[in-house]
Formats: sequence, C-alpha cells, structure tokens
Amino acid sequence: MELVYTNQLDGFEPGKRYRVPGLFRSIERNATAVTVVGDYPEIVTAYEDAGVDVGVVALPEPVVVGTQAAVSGGLSKLLAALQDESGAMVLLVDGLEAGEIHRPESGELALRLFDVLGTIHASVGELTTERDGLALTVDALRAEVEALKKSALTPPADEAGEISALKAKLDEAKIQYRGNASKESLEKLVAELTKE
Repeated sequence: MELVYTNQLDGFEPGKRYRVPGLFRSIERNATAVTVVGDYPEIVTAYEDAGVDVGVVALPEPVVVGTQAAVSGGLSKLLAALQDESGAMVLLVDGLEAGEIHRPESGELALRLFDVLGTIHASVGELTTERDGLALTVDALRAEVEALKKSALTPPADEAGEISALKAKLDEAKIQYRGNASKESLEKLVAELTKE
C-alpha cells in the first residue's frame, strides 16, 4: 500500500491512502512506500527504520506579510520609500513629543508637515507677542482709571480751599446747597448772590 502524509484538502489520487502528518503516532505495518509532503523528520525516520522506501516532497516557502520578501524592482523601491517616509514621520513626532522640532532629512510628507508646523509655530509666536503687548496696555489703562478715580474723589488742595470759601459765603447768606455740590454749581449760586 502506498501511503501519503500531507495536509492537502483535495486532489487525492485513487489507490493511495492519505494521512495527516500532525496526527502521526506510529508507522502502519502494511505500507510499502511512503511519501511525506513537508518537513516531518520523525515520520521519515520511523519508516526508514522499518525498511520502507520514503520520499520527501518539499513545500514552497510561504510568503510572510510584514517581512522583506523578494519583490519586483518597482515594488521594492516603493516599499523602501514608504519605510523612509514612516521613519521620518516617527522622528518628527518623537521630536515634537520631546518639545523640539527638527527638520527631517527625507520624506515628502514629513517635510510638508514640518513646514506647516513651522508656520503654525511662527503664528503662535506672533499672537503671543501681540497678547503680551495688549496685556501691558490693559495694565496701563487700569492704572490710569485708578488714578482718575482717586483724582475725582479728592479735589486738589487749592480747589478745596476755594470750595470751602464759597460754602462759607452761601452759609452767611443762608442759601441752601447740596453737600456734594461741585465747584461750578457753588460758583453759580454765589454769582446769583452778588446779582441780588
């Protein structure tokens, strides 16, 4: 009996018996020839020790995604360019996370992103300078407002004397006036006194 150890799912030939190599426990005594598809040295050794002819069929190497496989020239150039681009982006992002921005040496997308970030950085710098200037202006205006409030509440010393003199004249003439009357209104009342 010809026995074939393989993982195939279809394409079986009549007259041959098929076994799954992963389930091998021991040899089958009535096997006259064995074919092993793949790398199963324990099966080969067991049948050779029993004196059975063993043939080995090598499987083609599987292509693993994510590794450097043999590819055409154009595709390998594209893959290299994408890897360079990715590396440049990683360096740019790592620098930004560290608080620094350095111009990448390669990578079109990374260079464009660097230029855009540079423009944004310059704009933020200008806005910060303008904000600081406006903050100084606001502080100066607040100081002026406070000074004006104080000057409005307390009349100058020479003006206070004039106001007291005007009030004294009005008190002598027994003319009523508001206690917080301005100098101008007191002067008008005194002027009316002199007309009478």
